[in-house]
Order: sequence, then C-alpha cells, then structure tokens
Amino acid sequence: MPAGWWLKRPSYLLFMLRELSCVFVGGYAVIFLMMIRNLSRGPAEYEAFMAMLRSPLAILFHVVALGFALLHTITWFQATPKAMAVWKGEERLPPAMMIIPNYVGWVVASAVVAWVVLAA
Repeated sequence: MPAGWWLKRPSYLLFMLRELSCVFVGGYAVIFLMMIRNLSRGPAEYEAFMAMLRSPLAILFHVVALGFALLHTITWFQATPKAMAVWKGEERLPPAMMIIPNYVGWVVASAVVAWVVLAA
C-alpha cells in the first residue's frame, strides 16, 4: 500500500488523526504526573515547573492536546452505536439513544470539574 493511503478518504484521515491523538493524550498524562511529582518535592520545585508550563511552547502543546482530546472524545462517542448493539425487544436502539447520554455525561462531568476549579 502507498504511504499516503490514509489521505485518500476523509474517514481514513479521521481514523489516523484519532490514532495520533493518543500521543498527545499520553504526553499530557506524563506532564500531569510530572506536576504531581514536583508538587510532592515542595513549593519551589512546583513553582519552577508551573513557570515552565507558562512558556509559549507549553501553551501550544496544551492547545493542540485539547484539540486532539476533543477529537478523540467526539469520534469515540460517535462510534459507540457501531461498537455496541443494544436491543429493546426485537428492535435495535437508535444511535442517538446511545450517543446523547455520552454527551450529557460529558457536559455534567465538565460542569462539576469547572465548579470545583472555580470554587477553589
């Protein structure tokens, strides 16, 4: 197969972008673990780490990672009905009945996290 096979169809491109998103999500997890480590080492280490996160390169990484995390989440929510068949009697549940609860849960969880962060 040619190297650019995934560029021929939008669905292939979306699949490859979703697979690439794991690199950025994993990188963000590593940064989060480093933040916890520096927090355990004391205020000076933590402040130095936080100063590093204020650099333009770190901010760019966070913006790109957020974009990929959103892409990953949305595409997985859309894939839920294809991956899991739920039947009600003899009829298969419509895809929207499986997708909408995912988005509702996402919005509720985001609101709770935002409330905790902003209330602190």
